[in-house]
Amino acid sequence: MNQFMERALDLAEKNVRDGGQPFGAVLVKDGKIVAEGVNELHHTYDISGHAEMLAIRKAQSELQTHDLSEYTMYASGEPCPMCLAAMYLSGMKQGFYCVSIETAAEAGLGISKTIYTDFKKSRSERKLSMQQIPLEKEQENPLKKWQEKQ
Repeated sequence: MNQFMERALDLAEKNVRDGGQPFGAVLVKDGKIVAEGVNELHHTYDISGHAEMLAIRKAQSELQTHDLSEYTMYASGEPCPMCLAAMYLSGMKQGFYCVSIETAAEAGLGISKTIYTDFKKSRSERKLSMQQIPLEKEQENPLKKWQEKQ
């Protein structure tokens, strides 16, 4: 097995021993570990405290960049939709995982599978209702202001 995946799995196992969930992640560039993370929800009560998210935050903070296009994520479990979106937004082009979302769901960690399934539905059929409230004519459009500054 790849040394970086082994490290992600070691982090996940240690996190379980510490009372957390079985998720660890390692962010790598040029054959070197740049940042690591484990799910910290049990410590921080922050729903975004996932292993991949924390590794990305650490790297971006230390490197002072949003661009992680030259980096690769190794995760003990298939990234949830939030973590996958963060990987996309950071420009990452490659990631590896060990345990699938389906296997995690069978073990009682099924929220990611539920969300991925929900995303395939039309907006009106999703469990989380999201409705647009259009700008009023007299309101300034922040998107337009941003475009003007570019």
